[in-house]
Amino acid sequence: MGTHPLSGLFDQPIAREGTESLKYDGRPATFGTDDVLPMWVADMDFAVPEGISKALQNRASHPVFGYSMAPESLYQALMDWLLNTHDWQVKREWIVLTPGVVPSLNLVVAALTAEQAGVIVQPPVYFPFFTAVTNQHRRLIENPLRLTDDGNPAYQLDLAQLEECAKEAELLLLCSPHNPVGRVWQKDELHALLAIAEKHDLTILSDEIHADLVYTDAQHIPLSKLSLDSASASASEASHRIITAVSPSKTFNIPGLGLSALIIPNEAHRRAIQKHLQQMGVSVTNPFNMAAFEAAYREGGEWRNALIAYLQDTRDEAIAFINKHLPAIRVIRPQATYLLWLDCRQLTLDDAALNRFFIEEAKLGLSPGAMFGRGGEGFMRMNIGTPKANVMAALSRLQAALAKSS
Repeated sequence: MGTHPLSGLFDQPIAREGTESLKYDGRPATFGTDDVLPMWVADMDFAVPEGISKALQNRASHPVFGYSMAPESLYQALMDWLLNTHDWQVKREWIVLTPGVVPSLNLVVAALTAEQAGVIVQPPVYFPFFTAVTNQHRRLIENPLRLTDDGNPAYQLDLAQLEECAKEAELLLLCSPHNPVGRVWQKDELHALLAIAEKHDLTILSDEIHADLVYTDAQHIPLSKLSLDSASASASEASHRIITAVSPSKTFNIPGLGLSALIIPNEAHRRAIQKHLQQMGVSVTNPFNMAAFEAAYREGGEWRNALIAYLQDTRDEAIAFINKHLPAIRVIRPQATYLLWLDCRQLTLDDAALNRFFIEEAKLGLSPGAMFGRGGEGFMRMNIGTPKANVMAALSRLQAALAKSS
C-alpha cells in the first residue's frame, strides 16, 4: 500500500531501556539475558499520538492529583469512535469502565458464572483467557481452532465441536480479532457462532481490543453490532448474549495506563458486573488514564491510519522475507494485530529447545507458542510493532542462526 504522510514517525528509534519497560528491562528475568532483541510482550516501540502526549502534559501541569471521576466527554469520545469507525451505535448506559481487558475477563467470569460452570476458550489464544477461567475455579472447556492449509495456511473456528462444548457451558470467551493467530472473523462465521449461542443459551464475552488494528484486506465486525443487526435475533436476544471488551491501549500504545471499557447492553449483566467490580475495591480511573483514553479516541484517528499503513508494509515485507529466505518456517498471514504467528514445527525441536534456539542462537526474545495453549506447540509469536529496520534485522538474525545450525 502507499506510504502514509505520517509513516516516518514510526521509523524513529526510541531508547526504552531504563524506563522500567517490561519489554526491555524485563529481558533478564524473562530470557536469562538482556542480549536479545525483544519482540515479545504486546506493546509497540512507537511514540504515542501527539494529542495523547499533550493531554497528559496538560493534566500534569495541574499540581493536584486527587480522586477522579470520568467526565461525560470521555464516554462520548468512545461512542463517537465506535460509530465512526465501526458503524456501531452504543448507548451511554451500556458502558462500564474497567481497569484493563485482562481484569475484565476475570471480572465477567466471576460475576456471571458460578463455581465449576463451564467456560469455553479457543486455543491457541492469549494466555490470560485460561487463567481468567481457572483463577475463578470455573471449568475450562477448550474448543481449539483448526489450522487449514491449502497452500495458504489459516485458522478456522471449529463450529461443530463448539456446539458440543456449548451444551455444557455458560460462557464463551471470544478473541476477535484473534491473538495470536491474527484472524479477523467474518460475517458467516460470526452468524454461525451466534446461532450456537442462541440455541444453547450461551453468553459471549468478545474481546475486541485489537479491533482498530485491522489491515485493509479485512474488516472487523463487532459481534454485538452483528447480533443487533441480525434478522434472526431480536435486540433483546442480542443484549442477553454479548458483552464486548474495548480499549485504546493496543491501538494507541498506552497499555501501561490501564483503562478499558465493557459494552454491556443487558441490564442484569451490567448490574452484576458493576456490583462485582465494587466488591473488588478496585479504582478504575485516574487523572492520566482518563486524559489519554479520551484523547486517543478523539484525536488519534489519522495517527492510527498511518500506523496501520506502516504495519501492513512491515507485515508484507516480513512475510516476503520469511517465504524467500526461511523455508523451514511458515508464517500465518495476520489480518489484524502487530503480531506474526510463526510455524516452526519443521525445525523438529521441542518447545523448550525451540525457545532456547531463538534466545541463544538467534538472539531474539519472542513469545513461545506453547504459552497460548493447545495448538501453540512448535510456534513462536513475534511482535512487529517496532521500526521496520528492527523487524528485518531480527529476521536476518534468524536466517543466520538457521544457516549455522543446518
